[in-house]
Amino acid sequence: TTISLSHSLSLSLSLTLTHSHSLIHILILMARIAPVKASFLFFFFFFFLADLACCKEILVGGKPSAWKIPSSPSDSLNKWAASLRFHVGDSLVWKYDGEKDSVLQVTKEAYINCNTTNPAANYSNGDTKVKLERSGPYFFISGSKSNCVEGEKLHIVVMSSRDGHTGGFFTGSAPSPAPSPALLGAQAVPPVTGSASSLTSRIGVLGFVGLGIVLL
Repeated sequence: TTISLSHSLSLSLSLTLTHSHSLIHILILMARIAPVKASFLFFFFFFFLADLACCKEILVGGKPSAWKIPSSPSDSLNKWAASLRFHVGDSLVWKYDGEKDSVLQVTKEAYINCNTTNPAANYSNGDTKVKLERSGPYFFISGSKSNCVEGEKLHIVVMSSRDGHTGGFFTGSAPSPAPSPALLGAQAVPPVTGSASSLTSRIGVLGFVGLGIVLL
């Protein structure tokens, strides 16, 4: 009986030690995995936030009805644009009645003279999006010459993604002198009205992937 009891105690102790050893291994493994998951989450959040910061959808004028003849100089889209900073990768979005108006992307000369005859790009679908793929000035006018003459036009300057310097004009010819600092926009940047659905979808993807990493 004494031998059996000793054997049982030895077996119990052996099992306890085995389980303890396994638990220690599990704890060590979890301790090793946790920093890895934390690193994945850190870099995932970092690149996600960097993507949001550099690629905005900017509603022209800050409201759907902004693409129109300005009611006064203070209502000019250029005054609105001067308060913002535009970067390579951002997109301009216009909301307007495509049956009555359009958006033309033109050269500097065509912008000044409201020349609608030979635009670099012509948009008339009422929901126009133009991605800013290079630094430097961009020029847009209404497809209606009379509207353009009365002030329905937009001039922006896109900052370089690296050093903030501007490039040449949209014409594709030799680079023109850089615009004056006043055209580069004010320091204070108001909230940008963009695509809520795009932001919501990105946040949803972020949450889904982040949860997957945590549960690994």
